Amino acid sequence: MAEVVIVPDAAAAGSVVADAIVALIERRPDAVLGLATGSTPLTTYRALETRIHAESIDVSRVRGFALDEYVGLPVDHPESYHSVIHREVVEPLGLDPARINVPNGDPSGILTSGDEYEAAILAAGGVDLQILGIGTTGHIGFNEPGSSLASTTRWKTLTEQTRRDNARFFDSIDQVPTHCITQGLGTIMRARHLVLLAFGEGKAAALADALEGPVSASHPGSAVQLHPHVTVVVDEAAASKLGNAEYYRHAWALRPVGVPL
Repeated sequence: MAEVVIVPDAAAAGSVVADAIVALIERRPDAVLGLATGSTPLTTYRALETRIHAESIDVSRVRGFALDEYVGLPVDHPESYHSVIHREVVEPLGLDPARINVPNGDPSGILTSGDEYEAAILAAGGVDLQILGIGTTGHIGFNEPGSSLASTTRWKTLTEQTRRDNARFFDSIDQVPTHCITQGLGTIMRARHLVLLAFGEGKAAALADALEGPVSASHPGSAVQLHPHVTVVVDEAAASKLGNAEYYRHAWALRPVGVPL
């Protein structure tokens, strides 16, 4: 069972996850982070930024792999995930850009970029801690409903719901790409620690399906039930449809002091 931490708000969640990442970097200075984009992980990145600068934490050897990238956006487009990761993660945290990887979304490489990204992750020794959000369709990464639970990095067609959800980052939905390169569910499941974040009532149904429903390709987030080390950090609104919410609160309250996430 995943460890579910229910916190008052996204800022509190960011602090919890930043603590776990700092502890990882202290144990392993060349830690490999799996980096999610979108609005969900921003409080984690800001809390981590504060810790790194306040405590002079050396992150010069930290490595990272983004979950996904749009197909067809130039890398210098402000909403390409190359740009977003650089703007929201690399620069604020002071990471070495040469150690941060994002899938190749150039349409000319659509048939090979997935295998190339898989090889790069394996060459790095795998991901130590993977940050995840969950979409309203239940997707993690850009693994839309129907994605194989064993899938690896490959191109996918985005659902119209996902494009509508992401249109807030663009001037209109017409500018949101229709395709992406995404780590597969099988790729994500190879990470040694999964940290899933969800905030707001709009994520409540997808979160409940992922954590307490049947494991199914129709609910891609449910794949996390098969992972041995999952931490889920959510606010009260996102937790509102969880049937076992009281147990999760009870378990967190009785968590032994000093035990890492």
